[in-house]
Amino acid sequence: MKILVVGSGAREHALAWKLARERDVSEVLCAPGNPGIAEVARCLAADPARPPDLLGLAVREQVDLTVVGPELPLSLGIVDLFSARGRPIVGPTKEAAALESSKAFAKDFMARHGVPSARFRVCDTAEAALDAIAGGEFGLPLVVKADGLAAGKGVVIAEDRATAEQAVRASMIEGRFGASGSRVVLEEFLTGQEASYFVLADGVSCMPLSSAQDHKRIFDDDRGPNTGGMGAFAPSPLLTPEVERRVLDEIVHPVLEGMAAEGRPYRGFLYVGLMLTAEGPKVIEFNVRFGDPEAQVVLPMLDEELSWLLGEAATGALPSRPARFRNEPHVGVVLAARGYPDAVETGKPISGVDTAAAVEDALVFHAGTGRRDGQLVTSGGRVLTVVGRGPTYRDAIDVAYRAASHVHFDGMQLRRDIGRKALLGSDPGDGSTQGVDTSRIRGLTP
Repeated sequence: MKILVVGSGAREHALAWKLARERDVSEVLCAPGNPGIAEVARCLAADPARPPDLLGLAVREQVDLTVVGPELPLSLGIVDLFSARGRPIVGPTKEAAALESSKAFAKDFMARHGVPSARFRVCDTAEAALDAIAGGEFGLPLVVKADGLAAGKGVVIAEDRATAEQAVRASMIEGRFGASGSRVVLEEFLTGQEASYFVLADGVSCMPLSSAQDHKRIFDDDRGPNTGGMGAFAPSPLLTPEVERRVLDEIVHPVLEGMAAEGRPYRGFLYVGLMLTAEGPKVIEFNVRFGDPEAQVVLPMLDEELSWLLGEAATGALPSRPARFRNEPHVGVVLAARGYPDAVETGKPISGVDTAAAVEDALVFHAGTGRRDGQLVTSGGRVLTVVGRGPTYRDAIDVAYRAASHVHFDGMQLRRDIGRKALLGSDPGDGSTQGVDTSRIRGLTP
């Protein structure tokens, strides 16, 4: 089987890495890929924002199956285009991808189908949003979300009215997120603990995958602005069998049934961002693809052929049993460029990647990397994800940071507390990082 992976980030590197190791896969292609992906797949120049070009590539290369990593091609209808030409592809149609590409659609959909989520108001004008904030309908803190895709940066948790109003102005008046911010969703602030849950769906049934916990803020202790994700660990100790059952019964199955009933049958990965409240699990957001950096910690745990699962999902024959996973926690630490998540510095030489990858039980997945005169250099905000595994969360954390200590580039920033929440979840009363060596990490931004 020849498989095409669409995308160029660490999530796509994890997908390509997993697929390239499988016996039924003859070749993995990636469009456009990155230097790390090039070590396990053949990279081809293509723009993920141009689905017709990707279709032409798949036809020319006689690709048997395509899997889409990022959300943008899905929102542009790549699945509709491939399906119309009879090319097998894994992912939701443009209409089904609205679960992520439009926060307003997702909230209205959940309201129609009784899926638990925060109370909300959709605002089509800045005046309406500012009036709603002034009216105090949802109190404070208040969550302000740009309606469309914003690379994980379109959400502001406003502790006071002034911050909420500024978030509205930045999105709707200043145009920080372009057309994606022309409409906003105001939500009540939910309290509880956050986790993510993943399934693979075939339009009718789904296969439960794994849980994970992401770290969105740029600095330790969840301080600073939101990013696309500074690290993750899997599985989440918060997703006990009872909580998982409720997530499937109260959220996942109603969503899949509702999408089918509305003529938008859902195929592909579904990421459910959860707040585990005193009333039970509630949806914070949906992603219509695998998460990043969650994919980097979940996929190495998968103990069966991903290529087979993807093929079954594409043809509507996916078994409804849970996927098989190794019982080893994985922790991933993102190494980011100076300036991220705002204006980032690029072109900085990177050293120590091979040494990091050689650490026992460690993996290194590339994201924002490129080559200049044969030298590996930074080319984006999130540069690498360094993953450690071990028999316990503490062991996995130690491996990840030990491997990350070998990597250096000017301005490198990372969090030192990735996985600490797992220690809290698995070892009640112990949220320290005692025994975890992070002292050797260079370039930390406080």
